[in-house]
Amino acid sequence: MKRTLTLLTVCLLLAAGAACRKDKLEISPEIASSDEQMYNLGDRYIKKDPEKARLYFRQIIDSFPKSFYAQRAKLAIADSYFRKGDEGNMIIAASEYREFISLYPYSPSASYAQLQIALCSFKKALRPGRDQTKTQQALAEFKKLITNFPLSEEAKTGRENIKQCEERLAQHILGIAKHYYRVKAYKASIDRFNEILSNYVEFSMMDQVYFYIGTCNFISELYKEAQPYFTKLVTDYPESKWAEKAQKMIEVIRVELENKQP
Repeated sequence: MKRTLTLLTVCLLLAAGAACRKDKLEISPEIASSDEQMYNLGDRYIKKDPEKARLYFRQIIDSFPKSFYAQRAKLAIADSYFRKGDEGNMIIAASEYREFISLYPYSPSASYAQLQIALCSFKKALRPGRDQTKTQQALAEFKKLITNFPLSEEAKTGRENIKQCEERLAQHILGIAKHYYRVKAYKASIDRFNEILSNYVEFSMMDQVYFYIGTCNFISELYKEAQPYFTKLVTDYPESKWAEKAQKMIEVIRVELENKQP
């Protein structure tokens, strides 16, 4: 609740600041009649006085909504918030990019706007040991980019970032699974490892996943369930540091299963 109120306060302050500046902005009739001249003015101020630049850009959008410069102005507004980089401005930037797609769904820049929406969350995502809400949000937006704009240049970036998101999420789950393993909650640990196997097939630490699932089953004396995971590890990752241990476990399991035979 506190976080929501903080973000709302940020938005209100930014809006109030823009409103105050609007009263002081004077545009000559000659400039006001030209979307191009207003855009050039906004572009001139965008780095040294972003608030003033946004007023010019918003005037273009209001006065020339179907103009080519209106599209450029809308993106320039969104980009100006994105460049700030803090969480409050990233939220506003994402909202502006979404509005752009809503207003100009067939624009060549719509794919860029969708990529930027995803990056607003991706750039604020936390490392694997912490809350992964932003990573999950970014992943959903990157997938939306691939679905809606599969042939765009931005889709290539989206695919690479999807891999990074999935790697981070898998590492996060791995940490939880290993915690359950350390406290001997083996069933809970196996469930988490299986989540990685089901959802993140390209995870870079899959050899470790196989080893721990096998070990959890072995400790629980579920030898037949453990054996395939150790075998998979030895077969698919022979150079892994876990492979030698897995091979030893396979031999132990073989002996245990032989001893259980009538």
